[in-house]
Amino acid sequence: MRIRARIFASVCAALIGSAMTLTAANAATVLRKYQYFPINGTTASDLDRELGRRGPILRKTGARHPGMTRMRFDSKVKFASTAKNCRVVDADIIVHANVYLPRWKQRRTARTDLALIWDTLSADIKRHEESHIAIAHTAAGDMERRIKALHWRSDCVKMKADVDKITARLLKEHDAAQVRFDRVESINFDARFERLLAYRIIREFGSH
Repeated sequence: MRIRARIFASVCAALIGSAMTLTAANAATVLRKYQYFPINGTTASDLDRELGRRGPILRKTGARHPGMTRMRFDSKVKFASTAKNCRVVDADIIVHANVYLPRWKQRRTARTDLALIWDTLSADIKRHEESHIAIAHTAAGDMERRIKALHWRSDCVKMKADVDKITARLLKEHDAAQVRFDRVESINFDARFERLLAYRIIREFGSH
């Protein structure tokens, strides 16, 4: 089905919202915003076309995607200085995650087979975007620990320069991790989708 092939393009990043949640695992903080864009249709072709027409646009490619998450890292580092040295006393990294997800208007009145496909697909899109956020959360926690572990420097100018270097390096590693995740997800999409769909069918109708 064409909709399955297109959906794996959803593997990447995203945008703005209507509901906000706060998570504070791994020390770092994550702020989420969700916005749902509506799609219409009664066939798989309709949904495929709507996702391609209404999905959020990925800045790097200019292409539309069925789901996307755009993230921003904000850092708040506190320093303490004496006449002899400067040290880090606290570091807080906040990840702002803005998520776009699709919402099918005709879901409640849809044919059973198409509804099953859509439910499987939309759940996988959301899982994918939440995984991007989890990667960012882990990176933010690592930033906090690395910054707090810095030894004193002779002055706060040098300390801030070192904090900036660590932050830039870890952000680069984070970006690479996100790219690797997308690559693996895209390679495994067909097998994963078929497995998830089979599981949902069994859950809904039993094994017979």
